[in-house]
Amino acid sequence: MALLERIDSPADLKGLSTDELRTLCAELRRYMIDCCAENPGHLGSSLGAVEIAVALHKVFDTPNDGIVWDVGHQAYAHKILTGRRESFRNNRRMGGISGFPRRSESPYDAFGAGHSSTSISAALGLAVADKLRGGHNHYVAVIGDGALSGGLAFEGLNNAGVLKTDLLVILNDNQIAIDRNNGAMHEYLVRFTTSRSYNQLKARIWDRMGEGRLRYIIQGLVRRLKRLIFRDRQAFNLFDALGFRYFGPVDGNDIVGMTEILSRLKDIPGPKLLHAMTVKGKGYGPAEADQTTWHAPGRFDPQTGERAKGKGGADKYQVVFGQTVTELAEKDSRIIGITPAMASGCSIDIMMKAFPERTFDVGIAEQHALTFAAGLAAGGMIPFCNIYSSFSQRAFDSLVHDVALQGLKVILCLDRGGIVGEDGATHHGAFDMASYRPIPNLIIASPMNERELRNLLYSATGEEYGATVIRYPRGEGAGVPWRGEEFSSIPVGKARLLHEGRGIAVLSIGPVGGAAAEAVRRAADEGIEVLHYDMRFIKPLDSEALADACSRADHIITVEDGAITGGLHGAVAEYIADNGLGCKLTPLGIPDRFIEHGTPAQLYSECGFDAEAILRAIKDEKR
Repeated sequence: MALLERIDSPADLKGLSTDELRTLCAELRRYMIDCCAENPGHLGSSLGAVEIAVALHKVFDTPNDGIVWDVGHQAYAHKILTGRRESFRNNRRMGGISGFPRRSESPYDAFGAGHSSTSISAALGLAVADKLRGGHNHYVAVIGDGALSGGLAFEGLNNAGVLKTDLLVILNDNQIAIDRNNGAMHEYLVRFTTSRSYNQLKARIWDRMGEGRLRYIIQGLVRRLKRLIFRDRQAFNLFDALGFRYFGPVDGNDIVGMTEILSRLKDIPGPKLLHAMTVKGKGYGPAEADQTTWHAPGRFDPQTGERAKGKGGADKYQVVFGQTVTELAEKDSRIIGITPAMASGCSIDIMMKAFPERTFDVGIAEQHALTFAAGLAAGGMIPFCNIYSSFSQRAFDSLVHDVALQGLKVILCLDRGGIVGEDGATHHGAFDMASYRPIPNLIIASPMNERELRNLLYSATGEEYGATVIRYPRGEGAGVPWRGEEFSSIPVGKARLLHEGRGIAVLSIGPVGGAAAEAVRRAADEGIEVLHYDMRFIKPLDSEALADACSRADHIITVEDGAITGGLHGAVAEYIADNGLGCKLTPLGIPDRFIEHGTPAQLYSECGFDAEAILRAIKDEKR
C-alpha cells in the first residue's frame, strides 16, 4: 500500500505516471478487500468502479468539478481517494463514515445518494446552477446499467438533452445490479456492446486514429456509420434521440484508456454519455465468480474468500415470505410475484424458480411495479408485490392512484420495514406506516413473528381483504415455528391480547412486540402487571382492543419500529382525542429525525424502544 498511503486527496493523483496509476488501482482493490473482510460493506460494485474513480479524480478538478455517484455502492474508491482512507476502516459503523456519499461528510460528495437513478437529475441541477452563477465547472453523473432502468434516470436524460447543458454521464455497465438485470434497456445494451460489426469498425477507425483534427472528423463519420450497422435504427439512436453524444463502449477497467478518453470528453461541450464496460468484483476471484453474493458478502477471509458462517439462528422473514408465497401459488394459479430488482434480497426468487412464468423482476422501477400489479389485479390476478420499505416511497402515487383509489386487490409486501442497520438513513424503513395510513381503502398490518407473517400472507388472499400492505423487518425472526404449519386466517383489524394487567397498557405493532413482551414479563417479575396488546393492524385499528386498554389503564405506551409522528402513536392519539378519553400517552419508536447507521441493536437503544427502554418507560410510569 506504499503508493496509496501517499494519496491524501485527488491533488496527489495529478502527477502519477501510467504505471503508478495501475499500481494505485491494484492497491485500492487490496485495501477495500482487507477493510470489507472485517467490516462488511457493498464490495463488488466498488471493486468494478476503481478505474472510473481514479480516472475521474485525475482528470477533473474536484471538488470544484462535481461527481455524482448513483446509489453509492460503487463509490468506495472515491471515498478513499478523497481524504477518508483511514476513516474507511469504520465505514458503516456507528459513529463512522456512511456507506454512501453524503454532502455533510465531504466537499467531494457533490450530492447524497443511497437510492438509485437520481444521479443524472442531480448532476444536471448542479450544472445548471453553476451556469446560472456564471461558473465553468464540470459535472459528471456515474450511473450503473441497473439504475438506468429507473424512471427518474430517463426523466433526467430527457431534460438534459433538451437543455444542452455541459454534462457527462458515465454509464457503468457491468450487466448486473444485485441480481442479473432484466428489461428492454438491458437487452439493448447487451445487443449494442456485443455487436461484432460495430466493434470491428470501432477498432479499425477509432482506436487506431491519432490525435488531431482528422480524428475529430472521423468521429463524426463513425457516428453516422453506427446507424448503418444496426437494422433497428430507432433502438440504436436512443441516446442520440435524447440529445446526448454517445461515446463507447470502452473498457472501464483500463485506467490508461479511461484517463485518455475523459481528458478528451472534458473539453467537449453539451450533454455526453460515455458507455464504460466494467466487471463487478473486478480483481478478486470470488467476487467475479459470484457477483450476486459478493454485492454485499458480509465478513470473509480476504486470502481464501471463505465467507463467515452465520450462527444458524431463526429463519429470516424474507425466507418466510418467499416460501409462503410459493406455497400459496401452488394452490392458486391467480397468484403472481413481482419485485423491482430485489429477487434474491426479498426471497421471491424461491417462487421464481417454481413458477417463472408467474414471477416478474421488473428492474429498478418501483412505481411501475405497483401499477403493473394494479393492472394484474384489474385482470383478475392476485399480485404479491415485494418492495423494500424505503424504496416504496418512490411509488406513493401508484399506491394512492392506481391501487387504493380503484379498490384493487394488490398485496404490497414491504421488506426492510423499520431500522435496517448499517445502511443508515437512506435505507431505514421508518415512514411507511405513517405515510400510508391516511390512504383510504388500505389495510396495513405488521406481524409480530414468522407464524404471524405466514398467516397474514395467507389471509390477504381471502375475500375479506382488499388492497393490503404487510410490512416486516430485515433479518431473522423470533424463532417461532412456521414451516409446515396449517394456515390460519387472521380477521381484518383484530389485535391479540398477550398479557393481562391494569394501570399501564403497552400497545405494540410488528416484531418489536417481542421486545415489548420481554419488558412486560420483566415488569411482572417485579410485581408490575402490564396489559399488552399486539395490535397487528395499524389500519383498521382494533377499536375494541383500544377501548379495553383505555378502560383498564390510565397510561398507554405505544411501541413501534417506525416513525412515531403519524404512526401507531398518531393513530392511538387520534382515537383517544376523538373519544374524549383522559389516558396519558407515551410514544416509543423512531423519533422525528433521520437515524444514522449502526447495528440494529445499537439503533434500537439509541431510539429508545429496545426491551430496556420499554421496561424503563413502564417503571417510570408506575412511580
